Amino acid sequence: MKKKWGSLLLSGLLVGSLLAGCTGGGKNQESENNNNPGTNDGEVQEALTEIPLPITDESFTIDYWRANDAKLTASLDNFGEMASYKKKEELTGIKTKFTHPPLGQQKDQFNLLVSTNELPDIIYYNWADAIGGPEKMIEDGRIIRLNELIDQYAPNLKKIIDSDPDVKKQISLDDGTIYMFPLMKLDALKLNATSGLIMRKDWLDKLGLEAPTNIDEWYTVLKAFKEKDPNGNGKADELPFTGNWGPGNLTKLHDFAPAFGVVGGFQMKDNKVAFGPIEPGYKDFLETMAKWYSEGLIDPEIMTNDGKAFDYKITNHLAGSYNGGVFSGMGKYFNLMKDDPDFNVTGVPWPVSDNGTAYATFNMEQKVLSYGEAITSSADKDKLKYIVQWMDFNYSPEGHDLFNFGIEGESYSKEGDAIKFTDAIVDNPDGLTYDQALSTFALSIMDGPINQDSRYLDALMFNEGQRSANTEWMKASSELTLPPIRLSADEARASTSIMSQVNTYLNETMTAIINGSKPISEFDKMVETIKGMGIDEAIKVHQAAYDRYQSK
Repeated sequence: MKKKWGSLLLSGLLVGSLLAGCTGGGKNQESENNNNPGTNDGEVQEALTEIPLPITDESFTIDYWRANDAKLTASLDNFGEMASYKKKEELTGIKTKFTHPPLGQQKDQFNLLVSTNELPDIIYYNWADAIGGPEKMIEDGRIIRLNELIDQYAPNLKKIIDSDPDVKKQISLDDGTIYMFPLMKLDALKLNATSGLIMRKDWLDKLGLEAPTNIDEWYTVLKAFKEKDPNGNGKADELPFTGNWGPGNLTKLHDFAPAFGVVGGFQMKDNKVAFGPIEPGYKDFLETMAKWYSEGLIDPEIMTNDGKAFDYKITNHLAGSYNGGVFSGMGKYFNLMKDDPDFNVTGVPWPVSDNGTAYATFNMEQKVLSYGEAITSSADKDKLKYIVQWMDFNYSPEGHDLFNFGIEGESYSKEGDAIKFTDAIVDNPDGLTYDQALSTFALSIMDGPINQDSRYLDALMFNEGQRSANTEWMKASSELTLPPIRLSADEARASTSIMSQVNTYLNETMTAIINGSKPISEFDKMVETIKGMGIDEAIKVHQAAYDRYQSK
């Protein structure tokens, strides 16, 4: 990679001035950043109102690092081969060289990358996984502040930020610093309601049952699945509830915890931050799950199932219910079971709590995710304005359609306001699944620096069960969950130190209680142990972060 600014970081004097210009807050930083980075010697330019195409007649190459995606690697080697990026190069006049770490190694490779002085121009990453968060990356001079560059050269992203208070709060750090061009979901409820609890509808119909809406009804249905032979093979081999969450992991049973007014981690309670597993409702949750487990309503292999075993249990009519998504948990199996006319699954409501509210396990209203592309300190300062325009193109009307749907006439067509994908996606001649096929054209089926358009979702939900599931899951309340708060570097260190031991202990203890190795009376000891590990201090720093978020 080109050394650019990176080689100059060896100079202590320049390090000091660079950090002053890149970290959040402070008069010196504000004064320096107001000189419009990327312009010539303080030259004042009028802010762009749209991205000119081509962006520059003097083509150059952006070095870009991001994790690869298994959907894309089914047919392509890297993101540069995707139709949307190839078209973007043609339109903008700027080339991109992608570097991808091996699949599954992005965290380790990212940590190695940011420890060097020679960085790519752009890094796309889940910044929640960065040690110390983006705040630390800016403080260390790894990535740069973007506020002034966005004001000057990113009219499309700026328009979104200025027009949506939620986006403005969620895209910025606590001091107001913007550090990335993010993955956004402005149609948050619809796009976030793509996973939930799924059940065999044909089994419900056969037994004359309705989809359960609360914990008591769930028990009735699971008991019937266990005892009334809904798969019709004359054997008591049904697994009423199953999953594939990794060895020794029962934490996904937390999907049922909101029915008891708690979640499996930090949550809101009476407008204050609390820790769900030490609340009284968590004891009721554990007691119920232990009862289900002892009666064989939960797959005894739920802690050891891998993807292959999970697929086998669903496609061989053994699994009655599970947690999954409209694509991976429904569309996949509708396709695999297309020759079986009796197979049918449906999304069922999140079970309601005693107060009549169905709560989600995650914040359904989050519009800005922690994934995004940041500019590093190694980027050529003279090309910053072009790089920012190149990034902003994805949020322009043309870039929006390109990166959500691909190439009009090749991967999709428009029918009024609706999008319809072509046979290149839904009946791919090379045998690619629809998600693999769409990944060769657009980012919407994966993650990337775009405003994800819910019309891509509508166009890929081919079955009524998927559409009704999405509609049903949208009804869940996010009142128990925290908004996307940010811990300071010191807060993050303190919380991580506490929560690493708390989470290990919690997982071991909840598993032991549910599988019957320990009695439910162990709960009180668990609460005292977690308190002794410093959970009150962890709650305190999360409360402080929540208060800062609310005051933005």
